[in-house]
Amino acid sequence: MLTLALSKGRIFDDTLPLLASAGIRVADDPDTSRKLILSTNRPDVRIIIVRASDVPTYVLYGAADVGVAGSDVLLEHDARHGSAGMYRPIDLNIARCRMMVAVHEGFDYEAAVRSGARIRVATKYVDTAREHFAAKGMHVDLIKLYGSMELAPLVGLADAIVDVVSTGGTLKANRLIAVEEVCPVSARLVVNQAALKVKRTEVQALLDAFELAVKAVP
Repeated sequence: MLTLALSKGRIFDDTLPLLASAGIRVADDPDTSRKLILSTNRPDVRIIIVRASDVPTYVLYGAADVGVAGSDVLLEHDARHGSAGMYRPIDLNIARCRMMVAVHEGFDYEAAVRSGARIRVATKYVDTAREHFAAKGMHVDLIKLYGSMELAPLVGLADAIVDVVSTGGTLKANRLIAVEEVCPVSARLVVNQAALKVKRTEVQALLDAFELAVKAVP
């Protein structure tokens, strides 16, 4: 049995065509089903639905053989646990966005940087943000949040946020502006090292199909 870990939402939707290229069709819709283990048209392949930030953990410990995770999630995972135990053979070039520093439109970020001011930054990417600001020589107090990041500057909790930005619509709606890019983000295929040895034929067939599908996209 080959187990693939996915999270609901954009990554799941964008992965479906890649799975189809490998001859795998998911039998259940995670948006309407309460199942956390989804069957497919192949009896030897199943999908488990997990929180996006948990995908690397499931793959690292072998509960899933393969997973699809955003590079933002992998950066944060690596900062805490290191990169050992998983291969990252393919950038799937899906779920593309950017991790950005954003502030309220009335906050002068450049002036704060120039003056060496200590600012408060809200984010769920605490370790990635810490490394980013340390590289700039900035002094920051990091505040861990799990959602509604845009609210923090509006109510005075933080001067800035670090979050992933796709269209920028949510920032604009809340009168925030992106002032600095931390890194580009896209979804990556991650593979458990032991699975690549024990289930090499099945895993390699999936990797080959995904790689061909990615190359076929202009």
